[in-house]
Amino acid sequence: MVTGIFPNVDWSDMLLATGQTLYMTLISGIFTFILGLVLGLLLFLTAEGGLYEKKWVYRLTSSFVNVFRSIPFIILIVLLIPLTLLIMRTMIGASAALPSIIIGAAPFYGRLVEIGLREVDKGVIEASEAMGASRWQIIYKVLLPESWPSMISGMTVTLIALIGNTAMAGVIGAGGLGSVAYNEGFEANNNDVTFVATIIILVIVFIIQFVGDRITRLVDKR
Repeated sequence: MVTGIFPNVDWSDMLLATGQTLYMTLISGIFTFILGLVLGLLLFLTAEGGLYEKKWVYRLTSSFVNVFRSIPFIILIVLLIPLTLLIMRTMIGASAALPSIIIGAAPFYGRLVEIGLREVDKGVIEASEAMGASRWQIIYKVLLPESWPSMISGMTVTLIALIGNTAMAGVIGAGGLGSVAYNEGFEANNNDVTFVATIIILVIVFIIQFVGDRITRLVDKR
């Protein structure tokens, strides 16, 4: 269906692409949050002075995080083709892009989680230890609740980065708004298609930022 002020825009295709982008962002966001939380806790707890200090574990985890944070996403997709084929059995489609998106984003969010945990007042931790709290009690009753605002704020930033990653993945066959903007817009010289896809991406980003800021304010008891 082509109509109106944007004559080259097929709105049914645009709706489908929007759904694919939201699907990739939601699923990768869930796994990124879980894996990033694990990585962040591992970094914080095993660092020097941490509750489970293990320098070799910290160095290994930190190296993993630094390496995958540093690789440009478009190169990471290529590097992870064998893993993607092993897991998804294909390189085409929204689901096939998920492993690369998650592996690219989880280390980034993991570092943000570590930073959020380091912002927790050490006096609160020491007080909990003095009251006889176990290390696990300190983690889920002190560290996590106290760092929720920072974690949610960091997840908001990460979700916005994921939108950009889905757009890049779309260029090489993952579908979504990135694919529409490049294939049906840029390559076909249909500037209105690229413009509409860009506007939709911006709207999604603004919504994520707004919701993330609201949730951060709600959980921030300081």
